Amino acid sequence: MRLVIANKLYSSWSLRPWLVLKAFDIAFDETVIPLRQPDTEARIRAHSPTGKVPVLIDGEASVWESTAIMNYLAARFPEKPIWPRERMALAQALSIVAEMHASFEVLRRSCPMNLGKRFATPQMSDALKADVARIETIWRETRQRFGGPNGPYLFGAFTAADAMFAPVVTRFDAYSLPVAADTRAYMGAIMAHPAFVAWRHDAYREPWRIPDYEAGHTMTELLAPPPVI
Repeated sequence: MRLVIANKLYSSWSLRPWLVLKAFDIAFDETVIPLRQPDTEARIRAHSPTGKVPVLIDGEASVWESTAIMNYLAARFPEKPIWPRERMALAQALSIVAEMHASFEVLRRSCPMNLGKRFATPQMSDALKADVARIETIWRETRQRFGGPNGPYLFGAFTAADAMFAPVVTRFDAYSLPVAADTRAYMGAIMAHPAFVAWRHDAYREPWRIPDYEAGHTMTELLAPPPVI
């Protein structure tokens, strides 16, 4: 099983299925294809019919799009609790993941994922405030209803839903967005997860940098590589 991904510093969609594979101890190899290189498009097209990553290659099967990969993994490894088991919790998880996939364009555009630096808070337009508020509501209501005593994540234990929102956590953190204390606590749990720490550790060691991902933002801190747990 091989996962084809882009730069770990910047690729939010690559991060999501990678976290699921790593968090649930599913053995896989990875191929990192850096973005904005002369051969990037050709290299990705060799694996992906859409010209985008991530792509999971499992023997003769290929799966593209992050949510499709996570669903494939859940079906491929039914013994692993990639999704919540309880029906109501599963309904919530699938719904908020679909909302994440289809929404929050202002946040994505205003605050591109960048794991290597921290920036000053950007101009908080009404649209950006609305995206942040809706995400905080999703996290708060899900944790209150389904989190329980079994862990600090959305459904207690780590699931694909947490992997789906992990890049949002990095955006909230990197751009110093104003959030509530319970939001900050959830962010801390995600950023302390061993799978996320491992990804971030690798990201800092990549040789590729893309200045366009920082355009219009003021850096306040160059972050140091975290230790691997």
